[in-house]
Amino acid sequence: MIHSTALVDPAARLADDVEVGPFTVIGPDVEIGPGSRIGPHVVIKGPTVLGARTRIFQFASVGEDCQDKKYAGEPTRLVMGDDNVVREGVTLHRGTVQDRGETTIGSRNLFMAYAHVGHDCVIGNDCILANQVTLAGHVRLGDFAILGGLAAVHQFCHFGTHAMAGGGSIITKDTPAYVMINGNPAQIHGLNLVGLKRRGFSREALKALSEAYRLVYRQGLTVEQALDEIRSRFQLAETEVFASSIEASTRGIIR
Repeated sequence: MIHSTALVDPAARLADDVEVGPFTVIGPDVEIGPGSRIGPHVVIKGPTVLGARTRIFQFASVGEDCQDKKYAGEPTRLVMGDDNVVREGVTLHRGTVQDRGETTIGSRNLFMAYAHVGHDCVIGNDCILANQVTLAGHVRLGDFAILGGLAAVHQFCHFGTHAMAGGGSIITKDTPAYVMINGNPAQIHGLNLVGLKRRGFSREALKALSEAYRLVYRQGLTVEQALDEIRSRFQLAETEVFASSIEASTRGIIR
């Protein structure tokens, strides 16, 4: 299961059925869950925890020291859930002690070729980062987030659940849940209705979200006025997620 040319540190903890390809290097303080397949020419540095059925393709670098100039070799971590796919040339960096000390990635995410996840990022479940997407440090992605190829997210930005960014988007502000953005700088382009329908959102929820979106972006209200109006009109979990993602913004929302 481990190729003869692979270098696996004796202190690494690999489940019995983990496959490791040729010329891959796995350091100490690395834990890899059952059913995982690590391709050739991969470098995994710890402390790093990879969940079950992780799939890593060639030339990926996982758990490396971050690029933050303040980083001085402190022990920080990268933790990933189950069923993640990490394609060719992807770089996933550990955290910094100035923040959480950990980069956290959920389950069932797809990182396409040459995507980058910076230090202290928090990524939910079922996200897709297309080719060469770049997340700066401290970025947070909600569940089911989709970023098109070459999109770049500024440090400390939040990108909401079920939101979608078009290819090449430059994202310097927070993205509310459920919306679509595109451009440089990124601008709002409506709700991600196609994605929400595919994920089984009810007609009632879609109608309420459409009205909530209009209150924020089309009625000339302040953000505070729009949120008050949303909460007075609707008592749905979906509209509360939308409102809360706006309320939690620290960089201002994309308009």
